[in-house]
Amino acid sequence: MKTIVTSLATRQQQGFDVYVLANDEIELAVVPELGARIISLKNLRTGREWMWHPSGGLKLFRNKPGDEFTQSTLVGADECLPTIAACSWRGRKLPDHGEVWSVPWDVDTDALSKGVLRTSVNLAISPLAFERTIELSGNELRLGYHLTNSGTQPESFLWALHPLLRLEVGDSLDMPSSTRALLDGASWVDAVDSAMPKDNCAKIFAAPIREGSVTINNRCTGDFLKFLWDPKENGALGLWLSRGGWQGHHHFAVEPTNADADALAVAAERNHCGMVAASGFVTWQVRLRIGSRLNRRSVNQVL
Repeated sequence: MKTIVTSLATRQQQGFDVYVLANDEIELAVVPELGARIISLKNLRTGREWMWHPSGGLKLFRNKPGDEFTQSTLVGADECLPTIAACSWRGRKLPDHGEVWSVPWDVDTDALSKGVLRTSVNLAISPLAFERTIELSGNELRLGYHLTNSGTQPESFLWALHPLLRLEVGDSLDMPSSTRALLDGASWVDAVDSAMPKDNCAKIFAAPIREGSVTINNRCTGDFLKFLWDPKENGALGLWLSRGGWQGHHHFAVEPTNADADALAVAAERNHCGMVAASGFVTWQVRLRIGSRLNRRSVNQVL
């Protein structure tokens, strides 16, 4: 069996260091200075780019803590911690989409030599330190998370992976029937490319889920992106779709999360979020599997 080797390189793009992990199946690009944002995730076999950016081309620029998320580059995938919606919790004013997307993260240079992209950040408002590792294994991207509480009392936290994904003709969502049953019959999850009327947007949650699995399938090209996680670690799923209804954008998101609310203040009051002990830590993992259900010849015939 052929061994698939991961390569790691850096490049300059619009004044920022971009770290690129790649093998024969996947190419991934991350900008640590911009909240360790994933700006590109490509299936090298089919050429599909999964990460979305606003029309007019990719634009990278810095934000500052406290900025509204709408003022960001909006490109690709970022991390929301310890909240998504701005709120007040324990006397702390937590910003829109959390504390970590708008600040630079540190890069572990020792891990780079092993083909691992490990980035970390200390939160400025909450007594938390956050670390994410990214590794490639065949057609799978593995995201490992480590959250440490430096405080003297337990801390509630809300976390969500926040990937804005390109919307293409033929895209639909497949998920376990137990998850779908929690979505109150929302019809747009069946065919995210067309089921929702234009100039609309929506976000819904499924919780508590029994299976951590959602797949984006494209019925035209065969491309798929599968999200896998442990529901014991993160027991909720957020789904977002904009068909021009939010800032005029067309994209969608699959968000593994530990809460069925966007505001930490709401989730913590209901005890529906994560908890890390005083001077303790918690870990979790999400896997993204990329591939195509059609061979190259079949794709050409469809297109």
